[in-house]
Amino acid sequence: MELQDLEKIVTERQGALSAAFPALMRKVYVWMTLALVITGICAYGVATSPALMQMVYGNKAAIWVLFIAEIGLVFYTTARINRLSLSTATTLFIIYSALNGVTLSAIFVVYTTASIAKVFFITAGTFAAMALIGYTTKKDLTRFGGIAFMLLIGLIIATVVNMFVQSTMLDLILSYIGVALFVGLTAWDSQQIKRALAMQPDMSESSQKVALLGALTLYLDFINLFLYLLRIFGRSDN
Repeated sequence: MELQDLEKIVTERQGALSAAFPALMRKVYVWMTLALVITGICAYGVATSPALMQMVYGNKAAIWVLFIAEIGLVFYTTARINRLSLSTATTLFIIYSALNGVTLSAIFVVYTTASIAKVFFITAGTFAAMALIGYTTKKDLTRFGGIAFMLLIGLIIATVVNMFVQSTMLDLILSYIGVALFVGLTAWDSQQIKRALAMQPDMSESSQKVALLGALTLYLDFINLFLYLLRIFGRSDN
């Protein structure tokens, strides 16, 4: 659907959307913020507990189980969102953000707390700017989605290759590409979420599940943007 067609529909249905649309958009950012808070608390909590760090990173099998569980939760939630209740989907999102915090606890070992905080605020500012652009722009960003998907696949393959090559220069290049990619994806996802929520006529459970998926999408954009920026600007704690 073209952006102009969507705007026409929104205009025609403004009365029905006036209450639901703003409330759903607020839910997107409330859920996303809650997930980030949970991730941060879990990451710091594990990082400051030698016993938990040993439990997570002292056994390679444990970290692989966590990674697989995270990927499984994302795919399961997105694939079965229509069959899940809102409370179940929300619980799965919370569990995912907590598990992600556990796996991200290593950043407190690798980087200084000051640099992590600095990069977090850089990420927050960049994310907010791009989300606003995606929300307000009149330009249709649909085509960017296909390009971004291909770039993401290429980035994943190159990252896996570099795990064996271990090239510092390639790692830095991939980090810059990752930043550019997720900056663009933040704007694109924001526009797609706006479109999806603009079509929701009320605050029904199905409408709120659309908002929850939007929160999950933006959460993933934020986390990935943060990690790539951290690899560029973070200062080692060693």
